[in-house]
Amino acid sequence: VRDVAGGQSRSSRGAGRSPRGWKEKVLRILAEIQAPLAPLLLRLSHWALLKFLSRLFLSVQLHRGQLKMVLQAAGTPSLPLVFLSVHRSQLDGLLLSFLLFSQGLGVPRVTMSGRPYSPLLRAFLSRLGGIFLPAKPPSAWDEELSGAVLATYVREVLRSRQPLLIFLEEPQVTLQLSAAAQQWLAPVYEAVRDGTIPDVLLVPVGIGYDVVP
Repeated sequence: VRDVAGGQSRSSRGAGRSPRGWKEKVLRILAEIQAPLAPLLLRLSHWALLKFLSRLFLSVQLHRGQLKMVLQAAGTPSLPLVFLSVHRSQLDGLLLSFLLFSQGLGVPRVTMSGRPYSPLLRAFLSRLGGIFLPAKPPSAWDEELSGAVLATYVREVLRSRQPLLIFLEEPQVTLQLSAAAQQWLAPVYEAVRDGTIPDVLLVPVGIGYDVVP
């Protein structure tokens, strides 16, 4: 991020912008991507989700063999977990986050789909671990900075060994890698390629429904 901002500051378009101005812009982009987790809201949401699930579904079943494999992967020292999932329903993020958290795997950072969200819903989901792609910048210069902030954020998530959940497709558009998934996967690949992160564990997960809600 510093290299990109420094390069833009030396360019004709970035001339006159102070380091403080660049810092404020970076912080605005970061605020679009994520927000601090709210532990109390997480506990209340998980309680409410249990009540909601009991009314919406007859049962929720975990495959014990697959769960054992996930827990074994989580026990691998010094390697961050990246969960990769198909996306059948808008409930997938909440359900997978709840299931992973309930199994002692921590609160995953969940990549949200590229569709628009209301400010209130976006703020709520971000407090539960949802992360969003920053808004499309107005210029190529700002787009470069936005991409650098996103890449740095993903690297820090991996370095701190926070679980990262990436949905590979959009609901209703299956068997096709979404544009949003490509944007989230690219920083993961680059972090491993340039040695910032020695390696990551890619763990396939998913939710199956008898009838998609």
